[in-house]
Amino acid sequence: MSRWLSGTSPRGLVPTYIAEALSVRLARIVTPAELGFPPGNVLPKDFGTTYQDSLDVTAQTLAQLWSSDLAGDSPQFLLPPHGAAGIAAALSWLVRGHSAGAQAATVGRRVGMSDIEAFRATTSAFASLDNSFGGGRTRHGLIHFLDTEGSELLKGSYSESVGRMLHAAVAEATLLAAWTAYDAGDHGIAQRYFIQALRLAQGAGDVLLAGGVLDAMSHQATFLRRHREAVDLARAARAGTSGRATATLNAHFLVMEARALACGGDAKGSMSALSEASRQFERRGGESGPDWIAFFDPAELDAEFSHCLQDLGRYGEAARYASASLAGAGASARSDFFVSMVLAAGHAGQGNAELAFRTASGALTAGLSLKSARCLDYLRKFRSLVVPFAGCSAAKEFAESFADNEMWIASA
Repeated sequence: MSRWLSGTSPRGLVPTYIAEALSVRLARIVTPAELGFPPGNVLPKDFGTTYQDSLDVTAQTLAQLWSSDLAGDSPQFLLPPHGAAGIAAALSWLVRGHSAGAQAATVGRRVGMSDIEAFRATTSAFASLDNSFGGGRTRHGLIHFLDTEGSELLKGSYSESVGRMLHAAVAEATLLAAWTAYDAGDHGIAQRYFIQALRLAQGAGDVLLAGGVLDAMSHQATFLRRHREAVDLARAARAGTSGRATATLNAHFLVMEARALACGGDAKGSMSALSEASRQFERRGGESGPDWIAFFDPAELDAEFSHCLQDLGRYGEAARYASASLAGAGASARSDFFVSMVLAAGHAGQGNAELAFRTASGALTAGLSLKSARCLDYLRKFRSLVVPFAGCSAAKEFAESFADNEMWIASA
């Protein structure tokens, strides 16, 4: 308020905060407009949580979400995911099948294949940065790219075939935006991007991509401990792609279901889903699947096993699968960090303090450049497991070595 009174113009949500504070002090409602603040681009709290009938409305919704996200001036981005919006979107996709696809557009900048190829290449570069440095360092640059180039392409003119490819490309980029927001801990806006990406995938006629979006939504729901929703989303992905999904995709849908079940404490259900995932994975052969699922290799399957087993409290088995995963990993600094911390937690869960702290030390050193709320969550789990070792020499050495480590400090 002192900066405002000295002549600085508040941005984003600050006018709302000032008005709310004065409302409490004066015991009456004070609006930002009464204080002379210009109206901001504050969207309704449930904006972006609806699976739209029209692709044009979806494009307009995304343009507003991207713009508002960049400006940081809408409160829904600070909220948790909106109720059952994810399940409602999944149901809408399932019952609508492949109707309401992209149509030719005749107004605006002409969009061709070269535009889509350049757009995909830029999205791929952001995905690589996200894997190496985390969503906290990547997401705003990606949203700026989508707010400019993505919005312009969606407003352009194109043939029906180009329109389908365009909507698929923007759907993948929006899915990446959702992942980066989720990784940065911005779960409300992540959910909105997931839902809009699902609608664009339907518009592109890309059933497998739509299944991939639901798969990612299940991942977020498990992270948020909403395991029933996560199970439903993973099963919806499988049901909606039945007869079309590759063995690799089916295996990943099943491991998402397994993680959700493990999160809910259903050991029998989780292990059954993992067993079926393994059977599906062994059927891969020389299949050609979507590029975006190519990361799911044997090391990633081992990593998924380790996560499920950790959630079920089977620390010895979790550590073995995590070790196997790390032996064949290396494609993503963030994924390696996750699995390393599962390994560290596995050692801690078995009472081996020295190995636990040594493994965590390696993860923190290698992950120094990561900015990820998910990484902090892994560190918090580790902290809870090593409480009994607080007085041992390994704990003291670790505390001294990482006293200034930003991730370790933040996880406290």
